[in-house]
Amino acid sequence: MGRIGISCLFPASWHFSISPVGCPRILNTNLRQIVVISILAAAVSLLYFSVVIIRSKYGWLSKDKKFQRYLARVTDVEATDTNNPNVNYGIVVDCGSSGSRIFVYCWPQHNGNPHDLLDIRQMRDKNRKPVVMKIKPGISEFATSPEKVSDYISPLLSFAAEHVPRAKHKETPLYILCTAGMRVLPESQQKAILEDLLTDIPVHYDFLFSDSHAEVISGKQEGVYAWIGINFVLGRFEHIEEDDEAVVEVNIPGSESSEAIVRKRTAGILDMGGVSTQIAYEVPKTVSFASSQQEEVAKNLLAEFNLGCDVHQTEHVYRVYVATFLGFGGNAARQRYEDRLFASTVQKNRLLGKQTGLTPDAPFLDPCLPLDLKDEIQQNGQTLYLRGTGDFDLCRETLQPFMNKTNETQTSLNGVYQPPIHFQNSEFYGFSEFYYCTEDVLRMGGDYNAAKFTKAAKDYCATKWSILRERFDRGLYASHADLHRLKYQCFKSAWMFEVFHRGFSFPVTYKSLKTALQVYDKEVQWTLGAILYRTRFLPLRDIRQEVFRAGHAHWQGVSFVYNHYLFSGCFLVVLLSILLYLLRLRRIHRRAPRTGSLWMEEGLPSQKGPGPL
Repeated sequence: MGRIGISCLFPASWHFSISPVGCPRILNTNLRQIVVISILAAAVSLLYFSVVIIRSKYGWLSKDKKFQRYLARVTDVEATDTNNPNVNYGIVVDCGSSGSRIFVYCWPQHNGNPHDLLDIRQMRDKNRKPVVMKIKPGISEFATSPEKVSDYISPLLSFAAEHVPRAKHKETPLYILCTAGMRVLPESQQKAILEDLLTDIPVHYDFLFSDSHAEVISGKQEGVYAWIGINFVLGRFEHIEEDDEAVVEVNIPGSESSEAIVRKRTAGILDMGGVSTQIAYEVPKTVSFASSQQEEVAKNLLAEFNLGCDVHQTEHVYRVYVATFLGFGGNAARQRYEDRLFASTVQKNRLLGKQTGLTPDAPFLDPCLPLDLKDEIQQNGQTLYLRGTGDFDLCRETLQPFMNKTNETQTSLNGVYQPPIHFQNSEFYGFSEFYYCTEDVLRMGGDYNAAKFTKAAKDYCATKWSILRERFDRGLYASHADLHRLKYQCFKSAWMFEVFHRGFSFPVTYKSLKTALQVYDKEVQWTLGAILYRTRFLPLRDIRQEVFRAGHAHWQGVSFVYNHYLFSGCFLVVLLSILLYLLRLRRIHRRAPRTGSLWMEEGLPSQKGPGPL
């Protein structure tokens, strides 16, 4: 029976043979031979582990989004390294109705993958504070003197110029985006203000500033930017990498005939300010309309855009519904409520000959004010006296007609079209009044629960005003809660509840609303979405410059170094070759002494090296 003998050029005492049948002799090897086998096996295992296991583990670590989210929170509060030449900058000026704010953003060089978005974050100064500055009044105040607008905005731009490295100014895009205050101005005044900016700013600043970088944006654009901002921070534009991530099937706009793709579920936003309320969420499926009129209205409410770095890639194409409702903010709603209350009370008094609310002794009983709270409404020189009864349910019932709902299908506030929401597979974030109503007084911010919220609101409304004031004086409410919040908390709680559940038709069992002021410890502004959206094609310039190198370097991604199966095969071939070579050496080694012994047995002198002639 043949044997395979292996010496591997080790000392003679380490010699062993491997029999093909069951390898019985290996069991008779001594300790040194066992050590050699163990070392060899360990070396092979270690090599395999280093190539496959560590690589897999490293890849898992880089894809662990919880870790990445934590890491982003840590690095996002560090001072921006302005000495790093690979850091780029962008500037957005939010010109609102009450003032203008400038935000400076930064991001590292794009990684060259057209599937990935820029890693944009707020710039932080050497004290690790966000580079943000605000001035008053609003830019719309210069409607009649547009020539002063450049001087008005100059402090903001000078502030940004001090923080952005001088060498980066010419490649730093500057966007001046005007919102609500400018929208109400005549087009001629809007144009005059923008022309002054476009003419004077390039003279004094070297920022990348073109005609399209200064404009009045619509409420729809503002809503889209806000939606982009929150989902970018939440990481919802990234690829699916974990099995437990929430996903959704999406019909890509423009390719409804193609198969639906599966990607991360995005979050919707609800924002209730003082004057208006806004809702924005993705519409993943193709929608149908009840009428041609409804379809026409929907065109103005649905925004379709591509967030991918490559316009030809459809994986980041989104269809988002955005609707803004003027007069549905917390303060505007209270004003509408009081106007109607005043008018109806005066009319009833006239028809019935009563004096309700005309004197403090006979006040109008308002269910939307805390128990025993006294308040007044003054209009046209007349005063209507109110006293709260703190009846939350009656308050809600009184507010329902203010939703202006219609009997049409797929409609919300004011009868405006609203695409269906898949409540079982959705998530929403509520900002501004949604957060203040749940947190400032009731201390229930975060995960929203309708039953718990209703109970807390009822208890608050039914509590005597004197007790609420005592609690306020003892500092039991949020630090920024004031007496105005205390007075109208009952009303605003009922209003928020009705807008959310009746206006937008969210079921009372809905569990996926989070009310928030910040996300991942930072305030999310629509300006973040604006800079992300408007710079999404900038990386293509760098990617095109790297095409040649990328084409030649692509082999690295598929080479044997990264393909552990191919590498393992090559390793085994090399190992087998070494073994065969060692077997050949072993044969030669065994033949030499046997030849010498034959000569001895035949009485022949052994052969030696050639002697001297």
